[in-house]
Parts: sequence; structure tokens; C-alpha cells
Amino acid sequence: MNAATRTRTADRTAAARNASGSRPAGTRAAAAAAAAGAEGAVEELCSAVFASLRRKDQRERGRQYVQGLLTAEGRKSIRNIALQLDRAGAAGGAGAAAAEQSLHHFIAASTWDWQPIRTALAEYLGRTAPLNAWVAQPMAIPKGGEHSVGAGHRFDPHRGQMFRGQQAFGLWYTSAPVVTPVGWRLFLDEESAPAPSQDSVQVGTGEEESYAGCAVSGVLNAVREARLPVRPVVLDVRDIATRSTLHRFAEARVPLVARIGAEARLLVTDPRVPGFGAGTMAARDVLQNVRGLRMPVEWPDPEVPGARRTSLVAAVRVMVPDPAPGRRREVLLFGEWEAARRLPTQLWVTDMVRTDPGALVRMTKTALRVSAASAASVQRVGMRDFSGRSLPGWHRHVTLASVAHAALCLAAPGAAELPAAPPAPVSHPAGRTPDAVPVPVAARAVALAAARGQRTAAVRRPALAAL
Repeated sequence: MNAATRTRTADRTAAARNASGSRPAGTRAAAAAAAAGAEGAVEELCSAVFASLRRKDQRERGRQYVQGLLTAEGRKSIRNIALQLDRAGAAGGAGAAAAEQSLHHFIAASTWDWQPIRTALAEYLGRTAPLNAWVAQPMAIPKGGEHSVGAGHRFDPHRGQMFRGQQAFGLWYTSAPVVTPVGWRLFLDEESAPAPSQDSVQVGTGEEESYAGCAVSGVLNAVREARLPVRPVVLDVRDIATRSTLHRFAEARVPLVARIGAEARLLVTDPRVPGFGAGTMAARDVLQNVRGLRMPVEWPDPEVPGARRTSLVAAVRVMVPDPAPGRRREVLLFGEWEAARRLPTQLWVTDMVRTDPGALVRMTKTALRVSAASAASVQRVGMRDFSGRSLPGWHRHVTLASVAHAALCLAAPGAAELPAAPPAPVSHPAGRTPDAVPVPVAARAVALAAARGQRTAAVRRPALAAL
């Protein structure tokens, strides 16, 4: 563990200790207020995003499912959601068994399309909390059985280990007060693809894909379907910045900031930089050759309220080798050093070659906010809890869980206090237009404020825009 990581860990531990012993009554009151706020947010958000469901009973079932994801105890299975509806008197007197059967049909066997709901969710967020940048990350979903769509032996690049389960890719909407997913794609290969006879067509080609191809297709489809103004995509997937990836984003006219492997081969295009004319070089070596040009960049740490970090950053223009001259494009390689005498710890490339490297580094830190949400509140809404062989069922479940997650973000007191970098000035390329126990969000807001010695009474959820 390096010094920067130890410092961040110590700061988070101190904040948790300070918060745990301060104003327990206030914490309980804030949690109760969050519950009430979440209920109102669910009602308002569902009325906006479920407009594409033509039947009233479908819209009501969708609202009940979202509310159940937020309130059911334990695993957010259809059975537990039905039990919660029955306890709350929302099952219409039919009992939990009938409610479970109805919900199962609504998710796994109905014909409603989930994509219009995802589009409506993104548009709603665009009116409520303007988009800064998209962030794409993988999500590992461990599954021990043989009866889950897309389950197989997988490699989790974020943890660096093998597991058995599903691998999904999420596109996250990020703004100052909101970090929430709006688009999903499940990785299917020969081992895990559903039988051809099943009615399981994924958004996009519906065909078997490579790991990287699945990630890129999912992101580009989700960005296109969101129908929002062009903003950059932070592609936080290991070793994703391949020649094919860069070409597909360029064709889609979507600005990109993508992780690149330390050994990826690049061509130096600036004659003033060491390595020019020497053929392809490893990305890490290119950056090491320009380490004398490093500049300190300060950025707010999304994981520790009020904390600011400093990294050393250097950038250099390079080209990704391509046998087709017409597809060769100049990109900006930039790296981040946590310690001056060590190798760079983060390597990225972007086609926004005129954007300040400091702004680019701060943009990549948005991925830390997504990682924090993925580790905590995603579990709270049961994003990983769908079971079954129905691929449409999986898509419907994660879509409704995304609605629940968005309601949680919009209703949480203190959501606007989570540190977030302002939108970076975007320089578009030529020709373009722009299972741990989760901490309740309200309690987290109080803890964050307590760690900074601030009052929480004035913290209010952002107003929700109506259609």
C-alpha cells in the first residue's frame, strides 16, 4: 500500500469514527426524513419514466417493484418484494403468493420494452441535474448456480481475480448531486449465451461478443438512446483503449477518455519528445520519457469529504498504430504518478487532445464516485439480485433497479454535498459536436457532514422537475 492510499484510508477511517459517535438522534431523524423523501421521489420519478407503459396496471406494477426494491428486507428477490408488498397492504388483498406470481410475469414473461424507460430516466436526470460526464464500468455479479442467464467463469478486471457469475457493463450518469446508472449490457459468450429458442434478445446485435466489444457496444448504445447533449465518456475498463475501441467512438462522434494498458504499443508523434521515430513503444515507457514535464494537479477526493489530493501528471500526443492510414488518429496519452520516483499508476488516452491534462485527470476521478456507489447503494437496490434464465427479465430488473437507485440519489439529504469536479472544458475532436451492509444514504450524509463539523439541518434534496 503506497503513501497516498494509506492517507486516504486513514482519512476515511477518521471520518467514520467521528461520525459514529456524534448525534445518534440526529442520524435517526435524518434517516427517517430520507425514507419519506425517497417515497416522494419514487412517486414522482415513476410517474415520469413509466409513461411508455401503455397499461395502467403495468405502470402500477412498475412503481410497486421500484418501491419494493427500496424497502424489502434482505435479498431483493421477487419473492421478498412480494412479501414486502403484502406486509404493506399493497398486494390488493390477494396475498404474497399471488403478488409473487404477478411480479414474476411482469419481469420475466411480459412484453414491455425496457429501453424507453432508460431513455426517459436519462432525460429526466438531464432536466434535474445536468450531465457532467458518462462513466462506464464493469460490474461483477457472483452466481453459484447454473440457472442464471449469462453466468459463466469470468475474470473481474477491477479485482484481478476469477469468479463464477455474470459480467455486466453499466453506463453511469454523473453530475454534482447524482451518480446513478442508466444503461446496462450483459456479457454473453458461448458458455453462457441463452439457448437460441429463448426469447432473449439484448439491446444491440444480440450476438456473442468479445469482452471489450460488449463493453463498447453497451456504452455507445446507451449514450445514443439517452438522447442528451454530447458529453465525454470515461471508459473505466481495464485495457479497453484498443485500436478498435478508439475507431468505434470516433465513428460515433462521442468524446472518449479510456484506460490504456501500460504495455500498449504507441507511436510518438511529437518530434521534440524522446522516442520520436523509434517505432512503437510501451505506453508506460512513453510517459517515463517525459516525466521531466510532470506538473502537480490538485483534485477533490470523492471518497473523503473535503479532502484534496495532488498527483503528478504528464501528457504527450501519440498515435495508435493502424495498418489502414485513413484510420490513424492522434490521441493524447496522459499519466498520473502518486510518487515521483515510481512508475505512473494511472494511464489514459483521449481524443480530446486540446483539453488541459489537469481537467482530464479530474474528470477521471468521477470513476471513483461510481466505484463507491457500486460498492454500496447498488446493493441496497438489489442490482445484482435477479435470478433466472430470461435475458429480457434481467434487463427489466436492472432497469427498475436503476430507477430505484436514481430515486435514492435524488431524495438523499446531503447528496449535493458529495464532492464532485465541475464539468471539464471539453475540446471536441475535429468535426464533432458535442454483499457488505450498505450505509443508508441519509446516515452517510450526516456522517460526511459530521466529519467536517457541519450542520445537517439545512441539507435538502434537490427539487425534482416534473414532465
